[in-house]
Amino acid sequence: MVAALALFALQLGAQTVGQRCERQTIRHKGAEREYWLYVPKQISPEGVLLVHLHGYTGLAIRENRHLIDLAEEHGFVLCFPQGLKDGRDKTCWNVGYPFQEGLKTDDIGFIRKLVRHLQKQYGLREDNAFMSGMSNGGEMCYLMAQKQPGLFAGIMSMAGLTLRSMEPLKYRQPVPFMEVHGTSDKVSRWTGDPVNKYGWGAYHSVPTAVSYVVAGGKCGSYSREELPKTGRHQVILHKYMDGAPMWQDGPLCEVWLYEVQDGAHNWADDSLDTYAQMWQFMEHFMHRQ
Repeated sequence: MVAALALFALQLGAQTVGQRCERQTIRHKGAEREYWLYVPKQISPEGVLLVHLHGYTGLAIRENRHLIDLAEEHGFVLCFPQGLKDGRDKTCWNVGYPFQEGLKTDDIGFIRKLVRHLQKQYGLREDNAFMSGMSNGGEMCYLMAQKQPGLFAGIMSMAGLTLRSMEPLKYRQPVPFMEVHGTSDKVSRWTGDPVNKYGWGAYHSVPTAVSYVVAGGKCGSYSREELPKTGRHQVILHKYMDGAPMWQDGPLCEVWLYEVQDGAHNWADDSLDTYAQMWQFMEHFMHRQ
């Protein structure tokens, strides 16, 4: 009996977004926008929502299934929105790549509308929404931190970057932020691309991009920690702390940068328990009852 239950749990964990989530739609600016939603068996009292964005050419239905396990374990609602296609017929988020010039898709407004819709539909707290994104979704993380800083209690980017087209880089409110990035990433390069050599548009190095978020959060102290090596690559955690208070008697703003030495363009889960780190971040900055 125990073995049968263990096998069932293993099979459940292997199921895809399409198998474990429900497809829903919402209209925004004349377009029907699709998203996939996972509601845990029991929603935690904190009423947390996580919105995760796929990368360029990505499909929400094929997104990271490990996030579903995390949502079920900790009782938060999880949403995988689907990006629309650009002029190259590729699914994307409108972040200002050169080849997106003239693209009218209002992804910022769509994400805001979706967050408020889900919070109302499931009785979730308005101050406990979080956002994460991979690659192109990571770019949206930086953009949302600038344009909608009060919408999320914290934002987590995986291999995201900050385009020069997003300037002036002014973060009007402190936003707790987490970036996981490989130093050998050949798509979103750690050292940046100041002259648009690779076609995504000119963009800042990862440390420079993070420094703008740190400044916006008014973080006044710094620590560097080599995490115990448990996988393929060494990971260094740069923590910027003692920022502005997030709310009265709440935690101070922090920015966490995970430098994955020699890491590639991925979730770094071959070197880091990325999902445990995400939950630690969310738990630190969520409002409590």
